[in-house]
Amino acid sequence: MKKITIVGSGSVGSTISYTLMLMGLANEICMIDINSKKAYGEALDIQQGTPFVTPCRVYSGDFCDALNSDIVIITSGAARKPGMSRLDLAQVNINILNSITPEITKYAPDATYIIVSNPVDILTYVFCKNSGIPEERIIGSGTILDTARLRAKLSKIFGINERNVHAYVMGEHGDSSFVPWSLANISNVPIAECSTSIIRNDGKSYPEIDYEIIEKYVRNSGARVILDKGATFYAVSASVCHICRSLLGGIDTPLTVSTMLHGEYGIDDVCLSLLNIVSREGATSKLLLPLTNQEIYALKKSAECLKDTLSKIEY
Repeated sequence: MKKITIVGSGSVGSTISYTLMLMGLANEICMIDINSKKAYGEALDIQQGTPFVTPCRVYSGDFCDALNSDIVIITSGAARKPGMSRLDLAQVNINILNSITPEITKYAPDATYIIVSNPVDILTYVFCKNSGIPEERIIGSGTILDTARLRAKLSKIFGINERNVHAYVMGEHGDSSFVPWSLANISNVPIAECSTSIIRNDGKSYPEIDYEIIEKYVRNSGARVILDKGATFYAVSASVCHICRSLLGGIDTPLTVSTMLHGEYGIDDVCLSLLNIVSREGATSKLLLPLTNQEIYALKKSAECLKDTLSKIEY
């Protein structure tokens, strides 16, 4: 039996619950929200679709109902509005997280926690400092979504399956994120050589890509979705469910998720995304990729941006 508790029944939390149900990742899904009526309605709606998928019990409850959870996913917080950066949300969502933390950890002390609320790196850091949960069992969703957006874009450019695109977004889940292009490749062909090495049957070659334009596209994707439809929840839900699958599947999986750093690349005491190995025990180790000096500089700059925010807030 696998039990997952989701704190927050807004668009993201509810879509995560629905996606978990469709994927058959849990036998039991508990939804908790300060608006208990909303949580009940969402859980009931999802539960009534379970006859068509793997059997799963979906219900709403209180913090005490998180007892024996294998995973707790925290999505609670104020939503990002058009024109608002993730970091603008920091203090209000820290206050919300701090009100939740002692309640949920009391009943689920052995769970692995996935922080999804934004600004995710800041909240992951605060949860590490205040929860008492071992760091390897605290995972911020980080740049796993940014990485998915990057791979989807490159897949579209080169007309190739996303699974054959190997590229990452690292650092903050936000404006200071960056792509280590020196490591990006498509089926082991360095991304810089793809325009000439991937030969189409019609004899045409692919255009050389503009790294800056693609990184800007990735950074602005969330804001664009929010501008067009009011919120982002499908892609982030799929990415969080992929983290859950890695935690429950027993196969070590490298993911760009946010965890606490302790001297990696000369960076300490901040949470941001590197390539982490995620398994049943949580985020158990980091893959220190051979970054160029320029890429290490970008990573340190991202860490400095997050530390600057942490210095201006109360947690």
